[in-house]
Amino acid sequence: MVITRWGARFRGRRIPCAIGRGGITTDKREGDGASPAGIWRLVGGMYRADRGGPIAGLAAAGPVDIWTDDPKDPLYNRHLRLRAHPFSHERLRRPDRLYDIVLFSDWNWPKATPGRGSAIFVHVWRHPRFPTAGCIAFARPDLEWILARLKPDTRLFILA
Repeated sequence: MVITRWGARFRGRRIPCAIGRGGITTDKREGDGASPAGIWRLVGGMYRADRGGPIAGLAAAGPVDIWTDDPKDPLYNRHLRLRAHPFSHERLRRPDRLYDIVLFSDWNWPKATPGRGSAIFVHVWRHPRFPTAGCIAFARPDLEWILARLKPDTRLFILA
């Protein structure tokens, strides 16, 4: 899948998408709001079971599923299952619809460099082309279409 600031191309189809509010960068930093240029694998994902599913190959997100995003956290840039965590993190079971379907990329993972940026996900967009914090986002029907066609060797090619 090729991602540019103008949209995505996947399996012969052009698909509108949103990128980070900071654009696409070759020098990603935590909190810059940019999507990192490069070639990334999709390494997992989750979905909200109470809002659809099951979705083959994805786990149901529960109330204890979080993703750490604090560079000071020894467990920085990882999925954890904890009710409470002393470091900054994101809940993967969100009250809004953004992570009703969320795919995890291998950006700065599994061996994270603190401060290089955490959690570049592929998820449902807030509004058409509304910028993200660095992730790639699609309309839910487009993301479902993509999911149905993903293969284990699918890569994200984010072009600067």
